[in-house]
Amino acid sequence: MNSHNPHEFRFRSRRPVHDQRVEYSALPLPPRTVSSEALFNGLYEIGIDHAGSLYRLKITRQGKLILNK
Repeated sequence: MNSHNPHEFRFRSRRPVHDQRVEYSALPLPPRTVSSEALFNGLYEIGIDHAGSLYRLKITRQGKLILNK
């Protein structure tokens, strides 16, 4: 079961199935990462348009992020 091959995964099921391998390309990709420096570009607040609503993403004095609608 532990073949130490990162491209092959096997799953157990209550129903007998011949082979339940998942192709490596079928696995979800990691989320896209954007640095806050690139996102804010020197500002402390940006607007995000999402589904017709405007959200405000702010950097606080303590350096944390706050998202408001």
